[in-house]
Amino acid sequence: MDRRLARHRPGLGVVMPGFQPRGMSTGIHRRELLSTVVGAATAALWPWHARAQEGKTKLILLGTGGGPRPRKASSASAQVILINGTPYVVDCGDGVARQLVFADVPLSELRHIFLTHQHSDHNADYGNLLWLAWTAGLRTRVDTWGPPPLAKMTRLFFEMNAFDIKTRTADERRVPLAPLVHVHELRRAGIVVKDENVAVTAALVDHPPMVPAFAYRFDARDRSIVISGDTARSDNLVKLARGADVLVHTATYLPALDRLVARVPNAASLKRSILAGQTSVEDAGRVAQAAGVKTLVLSHLIPADDPAVTDQMWVDAARTTFGGSIIVAKDLMVL
Repeated sequence: MDRRLARHRPGLGVVMPGFQPRGMSTGIHRRELLSTVVGAATAALWPWHARAQEGKTKLILLGTGGGPRPRKASSASAQVILINGTPYVVDCGDGVARQLVFADVPLSELRHIFLTHQHSDHNADYGNLLWLAWTAGLRTRVDTWGPPPLAKMTRLFFEMNAFDIKTRTADERRVPLAPLVHVHELRRAGIVVKDENVAVTAALVDHPPMVPAFAYRFDARDRSIVISGDTARSDNLVKLARGADVLVHTATYLPALDRLVARVPNAASLKRSILAGQTSVEDAGRVAQAAGVKTLVLSHLIPADDPAVTDQMWVDAARTTFGGSIIVAKDLMVL
């Protein structure tokens, strides 16, 4: 735990004050993720086995669709980075606990949760993940990180489910849940946490009206991974992702946007919101190119379920602005 963690809230552990930006380490060895451009043919579901590549850093895309509406084709935003077997979950869209089970990541080994911002397609199952991991045998500390009101959300979730938690604690002889969870509210960019596996750095991104909203960079010994969160094109993100092996970036296919918003009565407002706070697939490529990343992963796809928008169309659009490897995200894909 960083020595600067200062403020405490009863029952929720410590709350981290925001940090000023600090330079990222350049001494971490990086290896090339993929040697060739990955097009639509390789954007398939790959099963993951926890012991197959022990010690290597793995990224599993748990949920890759944009927006809170439940869909058949993809889950809401979530990913997990596994480093030496330790899971670092980024965002908790609807169904994240089940997606972790599908990915063979033991819920009882949950250690860190990072939220990029407080939209429901990124935080809907934050409390449920903690609660369900506890029912699956979690007995050790979990640190959660993200913008306010993360501490209040956590406290109210435990209050809402106090009857079940109290009953199971007594009847099933479980350890109390609330003392396991240590909440850290982030308000500024900078180093978030550094442990034996990874250094995690946050940058402020532009996702109105959500302020603050963050992207996160994970620098492990063998590779560096950046998760953009939801954002319009962001110079802060370019700086954060400089030289990274993998950038997972939100992407919107603008020619299909009118078909998407036509499904809802608030079409004009929804379109305005998407255009203000999301990134076109071409701009995602521009960010990746400016940052010099090796592989761009297009995720949080908007639209996520339009059959007229093929994987090749996503790749072709990004290729106009980015010269590296391009992957169209699919749920449970492993990188």
